[in-house]
Amino acid sequence: MSKVVIDHDECIGCESCVEICPEVFAMDEDEGKAYVIKEEGGPEDQIQEAIDSCPSECISWED
Repeated sequence: MSKVVIDHDECIGCESCVEICPEVFAMDEDEGKAYVIKEEGGPEDQIQEAIDSCPSECISWED
């Protein structure tokens, strides 16, 4: 099963992934960057929408 990951070095903290799929993504307020709170089993269509919407292209699937 694939899991979703964020490249924290590339994240610009736009929060679009959190807005699209809050059950999988959250913001680290101290760092101002998003992180994954549920690596597997989330709604794949919403996760893919978050991947497609990410302006810094830092979210991806990992096998």
